Amino acid sequence: MTLLSNALISLGVVLVVMVAAFGVSLARGRYDTVDTVWGLGFAVVAVVTCALSTGDLALRLVTTALTVVWGVRLAVHLHVRNRGKPEDRRYAEIAGRAKGDPRWHVFVRVFLVQAAVMWFVSLPVQAAQYADSFGVLAWVGVAVWLVGFTFETVGDHQLSAFANDPSTGGKVLDTGLWRYTRHPNYFGDAAVWWGLYLLACASWPGAATVLSPIAMTFTLAKGTGKPMTEKHLSSSRPGYADYVARTSGFFPLPPKERGALR
Repeated sequence: MTLLSNALISLGVVLVVMVAAFGVSLARGRYDTVDTVWGLGFAVVAVVTCALSTGDLALRLVTTALTVVWGVRLAVHLHVRNRGKPEDRRYAEIAGRAKGDPRWHVFVRVFLVQAAVMWFVSLPVQAAQYADSFGVLAWVGVAVWLVGFTFETVGDHQLSAFANDPSTGGKVLDTGLWRYTRHPNYFGDAAVWWGLYLLACASWPGAATVLSPIAMTFTLAKGTGKPMTEKHLSSSRPGYADYVARTSGFFPLPPKERGALR
């Protein structure tokens, strides 16, 4: 099967996954189901592509394994984070702006949009599995993926521990990885996808999918990730402005000294 045929099949798979997620959301009476399904959808695309592809077996298995590990870990984390809490304010706001039936408004604005983004971002995962060799760039990609996965996993764990500690109410997390970047989880997520892109660079069609990791990075750094999170925190955490002034916004860097801020 060709990469083009695989991409068309994967598009259908992504649509089925998101329609099913929407059905579960209606049954649950809340739309944050899409957060859990986000990571799982990429895992499904990777597994389907592995079954259909004809590239180097080692590259296929490594690409699939890295995508599945990332996707399942993220799905479990977001499910645990959302469990027992009110509906995510983002989805409540989208539903509240609907002029007609809010369910279909959310389906189009959230589920279908995320389906399109998922398919586009997953193109390197699909292309990598049609390459013929596991070369130097693939090894570099695995290393970059490991850095990203570590930042994302450790950052999420540190944030969860901070949020669940009663003594940290109203405070700003500025220790651990959060000392070096205001969003270690978002930076890690972006690095994971640049790592997967490097795996795809074993072939020219794979290298041509560079817009996929760019889109993911832009979404995290400039789109619905960092800006929305910081808008909420700046209005709810008194010390957040000082934290912003001394801490890198995305890429990990040594923090500025407090005296240098004057």
